[in-house]
Amino acid sequence: MIPLIRVSNRKPTDLTHQLLSKRRLTAQMNDPLDIDSRQDLPQEWLFLLREYPRDAWLGHGNLGPLTNFWLNRHDGFRNFGNTLISMLRQFREGQIPPERFGGMFAPQLQHFLTELHNHHMIEDHHYFPVFMEAEKRLLPGFELLENDHEVIHHRIETVIGSANELIGQLQEGDRDAIRRASDNYAATSDMLLMGLKRHLADEEDLIVPIILSRGESELGLS
Repeated sequence: MIPLIRVSNRKPTDLTHQLLSKRRLTAQMNDPLDIDSRQDLPQEWLFLLREYPRDAWLGHGNLGPLTNFWLNRHDGFRNFGNTLISMLRQFREGQIPPERFGGMFAPQLQHFLTELHNHHMIEDHHYFPVFMEAEKRLLPGFELLENDHEVIHHRIETVIGSANELIGQLQEGDRDAIRRASDNYAATSDMLLMGLKRHLADEEDLIVPIILSRGESELGLS
């Protein structure tokens, strides 16, 4: 029996409750800042990134251990997402048999979703308030990032539903039903991972320059 996938309920911050009345969780028609629409952050939010561009991050004196750990976590989510995509592709191409796939897929996806959920909770409740207090000019940017977290959490829940349907069909053994369930899971997973990649890049572009401009100690992060 393959265990079903689940994550804890999300606990919104006070800011999130305010945002839900201003920006909906699904894609907004003609909203250039929607997670599925934007190609970058508004230039007026990137004044620190222009001062501390990405190619200057590595080796900067204020790039402390916590920031390095956080960036490595982001890279881990990107890599893990690619691993899940590759695993599903191999299964759908017949390289991994159904009777083996479920036992590989379920624990890997469970770990990925749990770690992502916990990571966002820590950011919302511990780190975002620090950065919003330190650089109030970027408050709209952090509102956007927190809204991203809400969107991503709803997509996690959708992925869980489609993954558990796939797990159920794998145990039933009907190949047509398995194919339909894997198609549905692939669609929901792609939406989650594409939005996540956009979010991670934008989050780094806002946060790392703040840290480089102040240092982890001054911000109270170490």
